[in-house]
Amino acid sequence: MDRVAFNPYQNGIKPLSERHTALIRMALSPYQNGIQPLSEMALSPYQNGLQPLSECSYQFSEFLTVVVVTMMVARSETNGSDSQIPAPTGVPSARDVADQVVGHSVPEQGPSQNSDADGNNQKSGNAVDRQTSIAMGEYNAASYVGIPEVPSSRIVNSRKVSVLPLVFLIFYEVSGGPFGVEDSVQAAGPLLALLGFLVFPLIWSVPEALITAEMGTMFPEDGGYVVWVSSALGDYWGFQQGWMKWLSGVIDNALYPVMFLDYIKSAIPELAGGCPRVLATLGLTFLLTYMNYRGLTVVGWGAVLLGVLSLFPFVVMGFISIPKLRPSRWLVVDLHTVDWNLFLNTLFWNLNYWDSVSTLSGEVHNPKKTLPKALFFALILVVSGYIFPLLIGTGSIPLNRDLWTDGYFSDIAKMVGGVWLRFWIQGAAAMSNMGMFVTEMSSDSFQLLGMAERGMLPKFFAKRSRYGTPLAGILCSASGVILLSWLSFQEIIEAENYLYCFGMILEFISFIRLRMKYPAASRPYKIPLGTIGSILMCVPPTILICVVLALSSLKVMVVSLIAVVIGLVMQPCLKHVEKKGWIKFSKNSDLPDLHGAAHGNTESLID
Repeated sequence: MDRVAFNPYQNGIKPLSERHTALIRMALSPYQNGIQPLSEMALSPYQNGLQPLSECSYQFSEFLTVVVVTMMVARSETNGSDSQIPAPTGVPSARDVADQVVGHSVPEQGPSQNSDADGNNQKSGNAVDRQTSIAMGEYNAASYVGIPEVPSSRIVNSRKVSVLPLVFLIFYEVSGGPFGVEDSVQAAGPLLALLGFLVFPLIWSVPEALITAEMGTMFPEDGGYVVWVSSALGDYWGFQQGWMKWLSGVIDNALYPVMFLDYIKSAIPELAGGCPRVLATLGLTFLLTYMNYRGLTVVGWGAVLLGVLSLFPFVVMGFISIPKLRPSRWLVVDLHTVDWNLFLNTLFWNLNYWDSVSTLSGEVHNPKKTLPKALFFALILVVSGYIFPLLIGTGSIPLNRDLWTDGYFSDIAKMVGGVWLRFWIQGAAAMSNMGMFVTEMSSDSFQLLGMAERGMLPKFFAKRSRYGTPLAGILCSASGVILLSWLSFQEIIEAENYLYCFGMILEFISFIRLRMKYPAASRPYKIPLGTIGSILMCVPPTILICVVLALSSLKVMVVSLIAVVIGLVMQPCLKHVEKKGWIKFSKNSDLPDLHGAAHGNTESLID
């Protein structure tokens, strides 16, 4: 039986009481009277789109179960033992269950029940999370399932994300549309900008997406890249990966309220600075943080809607601009005036973060198939969403590189189609920044949850809200966004890229090490390259990382290195706190042992 059928938390209904749990176990043991067992379909109404029990139905079903138990007890006493079908081993009799119901007790569990990671059965949140099978003999090869008193953290208030929402979640984690690519034209001109967004994905985006597909399906849990690095290099470096990637994501998220206000300040000049801008930044951050709190499926389908609305005006602008296009404008280049630092950082910022979706793997429906498909479609969507608007913008109006700054697409829209198209593009930009904010925060907050489930962070980071979202992670990420929103556009890009580069180096090393250390491990999706081919695939992006790091400003280098040192010290401090018992840590016992393989158990790495 699918335990989701008896998981009323999704609609905010109270959990099953001990008495009700015992009654259900009795109702699911009809063999004593020769009744056929209920099919899984009958016991899993969610699979057929039915609604869960309402509060009234919940109590009415409890009443009916009491009636059934009473009738079965009466029948067993009337007919005698000769007329009864013997109960299989391990199944309580009707009289036993009736006595237990009256006594408000639960039947004793068999030895197969799993224990908590801490080795105790305290009711403070460490209750067993796994289903316990009750042997039912060989009858119809059926098996009954005991229902744990506390539902699994994997399914409470959680609905899995399918392919289409996941495509747009990746789209917004990586891109969000052409808003922010304007600086590439200012830095290098039309030709290099177009070539950059055609060639750069082959050097960086494709390898990163392929590695994410292989490793994300190998480790389908919310820890994502933190788990990859931990399994290859140990928990210390896994924590460093999580710290640098989370900090990079929070810095990145601080950019979107800034971009949002930059696009609409021409329509509302009061938002250009001062107190109104500060209040608008805070209000927008609180609103989008609440959207994250309401659940990942809300974010996913919201991303689909925002994605369609933010890309459609560029399709309209493309048709309008056809008579004005001049292909010769696309070929303009001046290598002597190229700002390589700004150019590479803009390309890097607009085409990275493919691995962010790995921190949502535990929330994805059938990630072993869904994740590779979503990454493929998202890659096409992202590259098309950059090239098409750049062709329109650079080919339809005379070039003035100084004007190509953040928000310039709205000015192009006015010159091409009029004021109405400008307002539409501004609205699309605002919606795009909202989409990028909520998806990035989802990835960052679920990463903290995954780290807490692995015992790297305090236990309270692993707690979920009634919507299935990591409340502590969301609040922590939102606080970081507010603190960093005062940085300038270029400083934000450079700072996040610097930290992100360190994290990607650890990912490449972990990917190669796992290929070499566990060549026979199960990989639902595997890049069709051997060890040598995998190493060669990682060489170009690694060279690019070194170039980006070398071109960073001194201020960004100093600040980023200080952040790295903080992470190096923080992990031992947290271990000391855990050892002293000052803050509670715990590990999710449902997750596989990452380091068991080092002791001869290869399967423990992947099961």
